[in-house]
Amino acid sequence: MQTQTTQPLYDAIFPRRGVLIDGAVALGAAFFIALCAQVAIRVPFSPVPITGQTFGVLLVGALLGSRRGALSVLAYLAEGAAGLPVFAGGGSGVAWLVGPTGGYLLGFVVAAWVVGRLCEQAWNRRLAGAALVMLAGNAVIYLFGLLWLARFVGIDKVLALGLVPFVPGDLLKIALAAPALPLGWKLTVETSRWHQ
Repeated sequence: MQTQTTQPLYDAIFPRRGVLIDGAVALGAAFFIALCAQVAIRVPFSPVPITGQTFGVLLVGALLGSRRGALSVLAYLAEGAAGLPVFAGGGSGVAWLVGPTGGYLLGFVVAAWVVGRLCEQAWNRRLAGAALVMLAGNAVIYLFGLLWLARFVGIDKVLALGLVPFVPGDLLKIALAAPALPLGWKLTVETSRWHQ
């Protein structure tokens, strides 16, 4: 795929802003991820809940870019570690970062960076590219999450407990998030033409 630009959608929409605005946007993005995390379903056979967190993380990375996306996720993790009820189902505390879900949470940071970086290289301008970006972000989350979860459930059970139950939901989240990216770029380009 050819590189068309090296800016995320956020920069294209808001080209003139300051550090305070960027900081407020990062905190707002962390709040958005926290809201997505509250959509949580406890699975009786797995220590990992099904949540909207991955949707929030991938969308934040795609919209804000690699650096701001990863910083927003770090802010989200810091809020949870500090005791704010931002993790799945209102959870909080350092135990979430070192427990069975810790690898997934750490993977969120890397996934936001990877998704943001790919979007900075214009992978999100078309639906197929946006879907690939979201799949790559999910793959990063699974890589970190499954490696960490294996310590708790064993290598023989990790795929059954930490991957298989979540694939249908993640495919649905990708189906919801991927079309928003090319649409956002299309609207941005049309709006800028209209203002000229």
